[in-house]
Amino acid sequence: MAGFDNFNTDFYQSSYSVDDQGQPAGYGYSNTEDPYKQGQYDYSQPMGYSAPGMMQPQQPYTGQIYQPTPAFTPSPTQSMYGSSFDDEPPLLEELGINFDHIWQKTLTVLHPMKAADGNIMNETDLAGPMVFCLAFGATLLLTGKIQFGYVYGISVIGCLGMYCLLNLMSMTGVSFGCVASVLGYCLLPMILLASFGIIFSLQGMFGIIIAATIIGWCSFSASKIFISALAMDGQQLLVAYPCALLYGVFALISVF
Repeated sequence: MAGFDNFNTDFYQSSYSVDDQGQPAGYGYSNTEDPYKQGQYDYSQPMGYSAPGMMQPQQPYTGQIYQPTPAFTPSPTQSMYGSSFDDEPPLLEELGINFDHIWQKTLTVLHPMKAADGNIMNETDLAGPMVFCLAFGATLLLTGKIQFGYVYGISVIGCLGMYCLLNLMSMTGVSFGCVASVLGYCLLPMILLASFGIIFSLQGMFGIIIAATIIGWCSFSASKIFISALAMDGQQLLVAYPCALLYGVFALISVF
């Protein structure tokens, strides 16, 4: 037991004392002040890292909370969407449908002696011609004739023929849409002929006279519009003849 007590006393012998608790135990910090004490360390300075592969520190954020600094400030005259909805044109105008011009073209066809406006007639407007072709086919349907395919087929062939002919005759040239628009509008009197076929039969002398009158009406209106839009003075009869051939086919469909 005496030997064990001596061994225990030698094993726990140390130079540490209670008076050394106020100082750090070694590690070389005894002569330096603690930089992390309150009021001594500047946290606004970025910490440097010398280890390879570490990311470089970011710049300190100088803005306000919930108010980030905008990267791009648009000018007062510049809008986010380029233009407001109030400045956009109407949908019908974007589609090329102008009811005022449609009404003026319709009156020009119904009044053959009225002077045609070349600027309006030179527009590519297919809304009116499509309606008139559909109305002509529907009127023929009331007489028991299902001729929608013939109406649209003859219209396309006639427009192609007049397009080639007018480009050869005129100096300025004409577009296919303009030719289709004018011929379609001038089909309006032919709807009147088909309407007569609902009331009485057109296969007689009276029907032939009415058909000839309607053909002359359509061809005269179409030729007047063409020479006005293409500045083809003195060539109305030359333009009216192929137009009369085209509308004569429509008259044959209406009579027979």
